[in-house]
Amino acid sequence: MTKSVDAEGEVPYARSEPFTEGQAVSETQNDANHLETLDRDLQRFSHLETATQYVARPMVAPGIALAFIVVTGLAAAVFFGAFPINFVVIAAAVFGAYMALNIGANDVANNMGPAVGANALTLGGAITIAAIFETLGALLAGGDVVSTISSGIIDPMTVADAQVFIWAMMAALISAALWINLATWIGAPVSTTHSVVGGVMGSGIAAAGLSAVNWTTMSAIAASWVISPVLGGVIAALFLALIKSRVIYRDDKIAAARFWVPILIGIMVGAFSTYLALKGLSRVVKIDLGTAATVGLVLGVIAWIVTIPLIKRQSQGLENRNKSLKRLFGVPLVISAALLSFAHGANDVANAVGPLAAIVHAAEFGTISAKVSIPLWVMIVGAFGISFGLFLFGPKLIRMVGSQITKLNPMRAYCVALSAAVTVIVASWLGLPVSSTHIAVGGVFGVGFFREWDAERRLRNNKITTQPELRIAPEERRRRKLVRRSHFMTIIAAWVITVPAAALISALVFLALNSLPV
Repeated sequence: MTKSVDAEGEVPYARSEPFTEGQAVSETQNDANHLETLDRDLQRFSHLETATQYVARPMVAPGIALAFIVVTGLAAAVFFGAFPINFVVIAAAVFGAYMALNIGANDVANNMGPAVGANALTLGGAITIAAIFETLGALLAGGDVVSTISSGIIDPMTVADAQVFIWAMMAALISAALWINLATWIGAPVSTTHSVVGGVMGSGIAAAGLSAVNWTTMSAIAASWVISPVLGGVIAALFLALIKSRVIYRDDKIAAARFWVPILIGIMVGAFSTYLALKGLSRVVKIDLGTAATVGLVLGVIAWIVTIPLIKRQSQGLENRNKSLKRLFGVPLVISAALLSFAHGANDVANAVGPLAAIVHAAEFGTISAKVSIPLWVMIVGAFGISFGLFLFGPKLIRMVGSQITKLNPMRAYCVALSAAVTVIVASWLGLPVSSTHIAVGGVFGVGFFREWDAERRLRNNKITTQPELRIAPEERRRRKLVRRSHFMTIIAAWVITVPAAALISALVFLALNSLPV
């Protein structure tokens, strides 16, 4: 009797007769077929596991966002457990967290998009820097006093009942968050401040009629729809024209860069210092624009002097070509993106959580005030919510602003950052209301349209012999260099309808909330 032994040494069965040659071959084939079947089954399990991970991956970000919203609601319950209307504050905190997430997903992308599109920062690096500096800006330099009705959009005396006022602010918060979420989904960067303004206006009209709205203020805000992007685009184009004429088109590009790059860095430091002196030091001492400009001028000159030897050392050994210039602008671009995030955190976070602060004040004291202090926990919700929103949902808008509107490099992206800083200062000097989102995206448009105009001008003047990129086919040049008209029209349309869309949503939400039994 012979025994067959399987691969693991077991004796599954015994045979009284030895194998014949044909039987041995048959058994071998059966074993081989069995192994092939097992391999196929294991491969199917592997494919199933991969597919499961692929399907579940899009749910990770919403899951983390939902966890943040729930934690915020629980924290609000702990802080305001003694209030008889604490459920309203809890709901407001939940929607405030949702609003902050959407700000991070949409608004912050405008600050980091150009640096990522210019390859000066990786996407992960940009998100990390933005999260850190947005949080620092909100907590260190964020305004501690904010108009509860978004800079006088409606008269608080027209909404004298505290409960009606709470529902109006809640509707404004919900509508602004929903509108920004929709804009992010379609890939349109919109203004957070304008969304909040539209929400407050819509709920105010629904609560007290058209007479409640301060139409003079609304007219100024409507003007900013045009002023912000145009001013930002013009200033960005002027800086790019300066760099092209004084650096890029020079025979000795490196020598020209050694002279002009420190000057441009000084301008950047001076502009941001002026802005932050106005914004950050206001919590300690009130500073007028002239004093802030003096502070910016001094710090700008110091930065210019300090960077002269640094740029000279960094430029040693570089070849006389445009690729070398990109290295000289890389670090200043990263610094400017960080400063933009800090400034955005200091300015826009307070506006975004203004309705939440108004609800908290009305719930706590039972009264309505034109100006209220923002509690620290509300600023923390705004700061961390923005960071989470940027990390979870921001990459889509960062890529769109940075690389899908027009082709950017470090010089062009630096012009956008400079434009954002200088435009805010100019607008403050002129007393014009502007949107940081419109300025940044307008700067990208300005750079793109200037490149289009400059390319056509040089072609008309037959100055293409030293620029190989201009000798390609017109269709290819247009695809690679011009502003994408589809994105341009989508963004402009989103900007135009932001206030009325948020107002309509807010009015509907207010009517629904006001019909609830108290």
